[in-house]
Amino acid sequence: MAHPAQLGFQDAASPVMEEMLHFHDHALMIVFLISTLVLYIIVAMVSTKLFNMYILDSQEIEIVWTILPAIILILIALPSLRILYLMDEVNDPHLTIKAIGHQWYWSYEYTDYEDLGFDSYMLPTQTLPHGHFRLLETDHRMVIPMESPIRILVTAEDVLHSWAVPALGVKMDAVPGRLNQTALIAARPGVYYGQCSEICGANHSFMPIAIESVPLQYFENWSLMMMEDD
Repeated sequence: MAHPAQLGFQDAASPVMEEMLHFHDHALMIVFLISTLVLYIIVAMVSTKLFNMYILDSQEIEIVWTILPAIILILIALPSLRILYLMDEVNDPHLTIKAIGHQWYWSYEYTDYEDLGFDSYMLPTQTLPHGHFRLLETDHRMVIPMESPIRILVTAEDVLHSWAVPALGVKMDAVPGRLNQTALIAARPGVYYGQCSEICGANHSFMPIAIESVPLQYFENWSLMMMEDD
């Protein structure tokens, strides 16, 4: 989860999020280099008394400032396209979960299990257990097995929502009447929090997402317990 005064991204908890953090650092270094070069040129131009009457008609300068930006764009575009394809890949998922946005809560259906589904509401502050996080904790967490490819089908019942979990590198719009698809892999056990990222009404900021990643054996025991309770 995010913490006060945080400037960077959350720690990556999935392979895709790790790739996105690496790409962010890669692009940021290029931005720093360009900014430094531009700043140096500006300072050099305003501080010198020398001038060249042919500089505005220099063929060499025209070639450099045409080819150099093209090379920079290629260096940014190639890893960006790679990550886009990685985010779209859903190869042989071990589990499929349907996330449905409502005003203002989420409901989850485990399509590989019969009669396994529940609504997930935000816990009010007055009922929040000690040590849990305000505006982020839910009464029912979405439990998934760790180190397993999970397919998430996202839709909405009423208005536009957005299912987003930053630590897992997932953000998918929930559109009424449309089924969008994304995938995630939780690399380690833990609880990962997200929130609706599309303004959907008065209680938009009160429909959090809580994902609990557990070992496969614990997930199987949890799923059996949930189906017996139903």
